[in-house]
Amino acid sequence: MHSARVVTGGTAVDDAWVHVDDGRIAASGTGAGWRAIAAGVVVDAADAAGPGAVLTPGFVDIHGHGGGGHAYDDGVTAIRAARALHRVHGTTRAVVSLVTAPLDLLLVRVRAIAELARTDPDVLGSHLEGPFLDAAHKGAHDAALLREPDADLDRLLEAGAGTVRQVTLAPELPGGLDAVRRVVAAGAAAAVGHTAADAATAAAAFDAGATILTHAFNAMPGLHHRLPGPVGAALGDDRVTLEAIADGVHLHPEIVRMLAAAAPGRIALVTDAMAAAGAADGDYALGSLAIAVRDGVARLAGTDTIAGSTLTQDAALRTAVAAGVPLAAAVHALTEAPARVIGRPDLGRLAPGAAGDLVLLTAGLAVSGVWTAGVRHV
Repeated sequence: MHSARVVTGGTAVDDAWVHVDDGRIAASGTGAGWRAIAAGVVVDAADAAGPGAVLTPGFVDIHGHGGGGHAYDDGVTAIRAARALHRVHGTTRAVVSLVTAPLDLLLVRVRAIAELARTDPDVLGSHLEGPFLDAAHKGAHDAALLREPDADLDRLLEAGAGTVRQVTLAPELPGGLDAVRRVVAAGAAAAVGHTAADAATAAAAFDAGATILTHAFNAMPGLHHRLPGPVGAALGDDRVTLEAIADGVHLHPEIVRMLAAAAPGRIALVTDAMAAAGAADGDYALGSLAIAVRDGVARLAGTDTIAGSTLTQDAALRTAVAAGVPLAAAVHALTEAPARVIGRPDLGRLAPGAAGDLVLLTAGLAVSGVWTAGVRHV
């Protein structure tokens, strides 16, 4: 791929090229240096996507629940169908997020995702968003199924056989800080979310090893000038990556800009998408709960409670940039930042040795082409 504005690693370089060989980035440069490389397929970005074409790493979504009319909780066929929808919007790799459910169902789902991760490299593993959450900040989770992080946490981690990538929990629950340590010891990222924690408790969780704030501002105490809460604790801690849902509903665009400015390099733009992403308005389910989607906004049926989003990551990119987030920073938040926090530094970068995942965008940031490990999908 040549003649593109290549955006990666927090920088943007014009008239640049990237060479992919055997599924990985083999070389990159600027100008006409690409002509010296023997390549089977040569793509002129300007011809393919128009003047001002932008080339980025493949997007990495570490928090999503479905899309294209399919929920990740519904099994392998549904996961693959939802992934196909998000792939055409630039998400080349994703963590499969599971909502709160009875333990036996969660164990089955975690095991199924573990098997899928072995056969489908675009599936990075699972994210347990529950059941170890605060009932007062449950959002779209079934309150009757919420619980303290007991020995069943270990059963879930064991069921994943190393493929559980993230566990969201409320650290103020009895045993919460110890649970953070157990998650980290199992090789997963511990995330603070759906929580009543104050700043001190959140900071204690980060000291215990938590490295993610699940969908910052949502389902947690807000940022108050005398009570900084989990958001304030996360902003002040360079070890923590803050998820942000840039759909204009969960967060005002100005808040997205402020987060990116306050924590440069530590924002992960996630979708938290449910089944209606890329699908029509209507009635859906999220776990055991009924969801009504109207005008593209998902809410618990009969309430004003937001229940996931209908977002895709290319739309998140456009929203962030329109809000004033520099393009390079917004791309970093879709690629390198989320990949790094789940322990996949081979993703989200256009550097030699990294996965050959590419997204070609028009100057207006519409998706024109998508490649995973060098294979074109769009």
